[in-house]
Amino acid sequence: MIVGLPKEIKNNEHRVGLTPSSVKEIVANGHEVFVENNCGKEIGFTNEKYEEAGAKILNSPSEIYGKSELIVKVKEPMESEVGYLNSDVTLFTYLHLAGNPSLAKKLINTGVKGIAYETVTSPENTFPLLAPMSAIAGQIAFNVGNYFLLKQNKGRGVLIGTLDGINLGLVTIIGCGVAGEESLQKAINNGVEVNLIDLSEDRLTQLKSKYGEDNINYIVSTPESISQSIKESDLILGSVYSLGKNAPKVISDQMLDSVKPGTVMVDISIDQGGCFETSSPTTHDNPTFIHKGIVHYCVTNMPGAVPLTASNALNRATISYIHELTNKGIDTALKENKYLRDGLNIDNKEVPNQLVREALDSLLN
Repeated sequence: MIVGLPKEIKNNEHRVGLTPSSVKEIVANGHEVFVENNCGKEIGFTNEKYEEAGAKILNSPSEIYGKSELIVKVKEPMESEVGYLNSDVTLFTYLHLAGNPSLAKKLINTGVKGIAYETVTSPENTFPLLAPMSAIAGQIAFNVGNYFLLKQNKGRGVLIGTLDGINLGLVTIIGCGVAGEESLQKAINNGVEVNLIDLSEDRLTQLKSKYGEDNINYIVSTPESISQSIKESDLILGSVYSLGKNAPKVISDQMLDSVKPGTVMVDISIDQGGCFETSSPTTHDNPTFIHKGIVHYCVTNMPGAVPLTASNALNRATISYIHELTNKGIDTALKENKYLRDGLNIDNKEVPNQLVREALDSLLN
């Protein structure tokens, strides 16, 4: 099989779908890999390293897409890339179709077969290809939230952490999945008080047994409990995920009327449309905006801030699935692995994944 690695073109996106190490494994199994010129240069993955791994360097994305059977990316295709896609190509990447219905419609119409990392499941009912980026995003969310609380960044001018044995600041974390738990660990390490909010009482109980109750308030999610918590908070982290669907809006515009000016809100769910009603996608170049005096950070590719770490973590998760797709053939791999098949979002101008289809139907109709 011929595998293609195009360069990511989203704003400040320097991650790569395949590291040289992954390329070496794929080539060792008898497949060809085409890599776009300088695809990984920004993180030290030079053309020479890819060539040493057995790849062939091509100069343009049109060549990569035109000659490859399987395209491995990180982010969803940009508008300029849609024209390269057709029914002869299989795309393996994050798609987040519900978060961008207009792009979803265009991708569907190309006839491309699209396998989305974020809806691949596991026997444990987890999301193994979403987890590594969620973990990174959860850590980044706490760090950037703390940074934008600085007064010169329009924040409240408070320090989140411990000073002279006194806990400073209050962080509210909404959603206790992989990203939320990573944010919780960062908060614990900084000695800050946390309101941890989730719909699942079982999940809260599980985390309570793991982390204890020192400086952590475990709260069942309701509109009232969220509204009360954010009134008192300095930093609000939203990490709500719904398989194949847009994230639910857990904080309304009206709720912000009682939030302190300069509070920072970080929407980790922005890839899936955002979990705050007031969220709007931002970039690493312009990461924040102010609404009602509150700083919103809504960067859609947060792990792209640490592209080397993120690329290696992503490849550790995806490589076994890439081996299945290349060694067995795409159709056979999808037929034999129902968990991988859950990732099939687009095929022959249809949307096979029921949850994704229902989400898009509600958005496009």
